[in-house]
Amino acid sequence: FDVHTFVITLAGLLALLGFQLWVLSTNGSINIPFDTWIVRFMQQMFVPKVASYIVVALIAVVFLVSRLARRARRLAHHLPTRARSADVTAAVTLLVALEAGCWYLNRDRGISAPFAFFVALVFIAHVVLTRTDWGRAVFAVGGSVEAARRAGINVKRIFVSTIVVCAVLAAVGGLLDAGRLAAATTSSGTADVNLDAIAAAVIGGTSLFGGRGSAYSALLGIIVIQSIASGLTLINVSASVRFMITGGVLLIAVVVDAVTRKTRAIHGRARSEEHTSELQSPC
Repeated sequence: FDVHTFVITLAGLLALLGFQLWVLSTNGSINIPFDTWIVRFMQQMFVPKVASYIVVALIAVVFLVSRLARRARRLAHHLPTRARSADVTAAVTLLVALEAGCWYLNRDRGISAPFAFFVALVFIAHVVLTRTDWGRAVFAVGGSVEAARRAGINVKRIFVSTIVVCAVLAAVGGLLDAGRLAAATTSSGTADVNLDAIAAAVIGGTSLFGGRGSAYSALLGIIVIQSIASGLTLINVSASVRFMITGGVLLIAVVVDAVTRKTRAIHGRARSEEHTSELQSPC
């Protein structure tokens, strides 16, 4: 982007910030009634117990079917593949683990609707990133911008569309956060929210250098982040120490990512990954 685009973007952000302050009025906050759908969804809605067991079983079935279909495609192209028993064992293990989790949560109120919604978003993002031309183009641009451009990908369109998708997801997150607190304030989205968003992706295995990662990485990363935060809060550790520990975990993840990428480059795997992304991208 040139200087004019940067100035226009900055002006738009300042205008949106002013509009936000105007909407929130002089008090700096707006209380949301508890009978509104967003507050009821975030605070009071839970997945029915019977439905949770059925959904979990369907997830395991879809996982097994996708594994078997992938195995059949690889066999059709005479490529090495895992044994069918390994796929069945993985599906059964997943089913048992998920059913056990549902049983434990259903001993109380059950699985919250916001968590189910978040898992559904992660699954949709995974499908979009792995099963569509746009998703493969995103990985190709992240792996090598020049290689993606030479493969015929409209790099600028990918950049813009990715930013738009991130903005939409951030807006959805803001709505959910407002429903959880039953209020919207000028401090919403501040503090360690941005840090947690970055740390969740990196700790989950997404590369800061681009070209590697998955939607499930964010799910795994946020589970780790929140587990650390909840555990330290339960043992009455101060916020300053909690931030330092979280920052240390993030630093370790970044170092591991850098070392792993350097190792792949030394052994020639980084070039092959970029070449693979180039071949899989739409032309």
